[in-house]
Amino acid sequence: MIENGMVMPTDVNFDRKRQRKVVFYGRVSTEHEAQLAALENQIQWYDDIAAKNPNWYILKKYIDEGITGTQAKKRSAFLQMVQDAKQKKFDLIVTREVCRFARNTVDTLVVTRELKNYGVEVFFVEDNIRTMDGDGELRLTIMATLAQEESRKISERVRAGQKISRDKGVLFGNGNILGYDRDKAKGTYVINPEQAETVRMIYDMYSAGKGMSQIRNELIRLKRKDSSGLVRWENCKIARILHNSTYKGYPAYLKSRRNNFLDQKIIRNRDEDTYLYVKGDFEPIISEEQWDRCRQIREQRVCRNKILTENGEKSHLTGVHTSDDVWTKKLRCRCGYRMRRNKWRKNRNGELIYGYKCYNQLNNGTKTTRQQAGVDDSGFCDLKEICDWKLEMMARRIFSGLWGNKKDILNKVSSLYQVGVFMEYREAETVKDRVTEQLAKLDEKLKKLTRMRLEDEITRESYFEFKSEIEKEKLDLLSKRRVLDAGMVPNGNPEDPAKKAEDFLLAKMDFTDHRIDRDVIGQFVGTIVPVTETCFNWYMNFDLADKSDDMKRLVWEFTIDYKEAKSYRKERDGMLRQNQWHDLTVRVFM
Repeated sequence: MIENGMVMPTDVNFDRKRQRKVVFYGRVSTEHEAQLAALENQIQWYDDIAAKNPNWYILKKYIDEGITGTQAKKRSAFLQMVQDAKQKKFDLIVTREVCRFARNTVDTLVVTRELKNYGVEVFFVEDNIRTMDGDGELRLTIMATLAQEESRKISERVRAGQKISRDKGVLFGNGNILGYDRDKAKGTYVINPEQAETVRMIYDMYSAGKGMSQIRNELIRLKRKDSSGLVRWENCKIARILHNSTYKGYPAYLKSRRNNFLDQKIIRNRDEDTYLYVKGDFEPIISEEQWDRCRQIREQRVCRNKILTENGEKSHLTGVHTSDDVWTKKLRCRCGYRMRRNKWRKNRNGELIYGYKCYNQLNNGTKTTRQQAGVDDSGFCDLKEICDWKLEMMARRIFSGLWGNKKDILNKVSSLYQVGVFMEYREAETVKDRVTEQLAKLDEKLKKLTRMRLEDEITRESYFEFKSEIEKEKLDLLSKRRVLDAGMVPNGNPEDPAKKAEDFLLAKMDFTDHRIDRDVIGQFVGTIVPVTETCFNWYMNFDLADKSDDMKRLVWEFTIDYKEAKSYRKERDGMLRQNQWHDLTVRVFM
């Protein structure tokens, strides 16, 4: 039998007076007392309906409590009911009305069609719709659309209510915030003196230059308690405290949003510049100046890296660790992450051996481990650690080879006015880029603020107050950029720049030692990318212009074999066995 383009089961008995195996489905969208009372009324109503139908044999009641009806996949009882229907445990589902079954038109039609394939009918009592009737699906589509539209209106009313709450400075959340107690009668915060002292300690230590781990260890040592009354501290908990603007007296709104009224997926807003800060009516624990200073420190300690994944390039925030090790600064794993230096061992001659490992593996685990566990390994790294003496050996070979054509190298760098202050140019350019990026953020923030005013999400007074602050900050940044534009180039030295560059290189390019001078590496090595454990790309900097790596071209490729490596290790009173070695391929880009 074919109905509405669907193949109907041929073994279905359409006699409504026959004996039926019946289940009930009920749902309430929240766990509030009124809603739970409504659920009790629903269950009683189902019992009354069952009493009027003696041919119904009631098997079970499937109930979802405190769950939205816009998504079937979020309702465990609903999903279990569909699975039981697939096993033909019953042939009739009775529910009060379409909006109790689902508020999503697509879910309603897809699920009822699936149930129809299993020979299971759905009876919507209040709407008098049976899915096995000839016009059942047409009427169901109309009612499901109305239920979905009602859900959309509810979502709009909720957003309007949230806007009014934001304008009034209503506090969201359960009030379990370290340093404050919630005064539910007045709807505000009251300082908890003991907890507030812990908050002040965290901000004082962070503004003094201590990192998250140091603060965590100090709080544990002092046995300071968290908001739950436990001496349990993690870095992420301290980070949340440092990000929370409530401590300076300004609760932040718009930290998250729902993607739409059907999916109800929470989208986290990670851009603090787009938050709406509203001054609260409670006493702050931290001064605005100290909170802003800590925020500046936080921003200085992170950088945005571009990570290449199978799905394309993604932006990734990582911490900035000011290491003095030159290889840590230059190494970039093939997956895009930085690398960390680990102490391996100390040889009998007193030599310390270090290895460099990808932060992707340190933070997320290795690709091999995930493969063995049978979980998704896409985007994870399996590069082995790199020994430091191999980097030193490659560097000496590269600079020895390049220095063989000394004239070309000197010509390359003679355009620098002072090689010793080369970093001043780069730092000034970096500051200028940062100012430009901040100006762009302010422009975007101003656009969003205007949009919020047009949509009547903020009051006129709040709009002009926030606008004035943004414009003042923008004027300060524009003044700073004009100063940078006017003074980008340091004052020239009357001494011949080519001679200055030559003297610098001649003093540094001494290959009698096994280690290249750190200043030379810092100056002329841009990035080192280990493509594999035996293949390395070296991107060199011999130009004033700071070219990106992808603009540089391959100028030299060579191999380091076992004989050369063994000779190098012997210079350092070390040893190297044949079975420990695989030839290295080194590619130099300029």
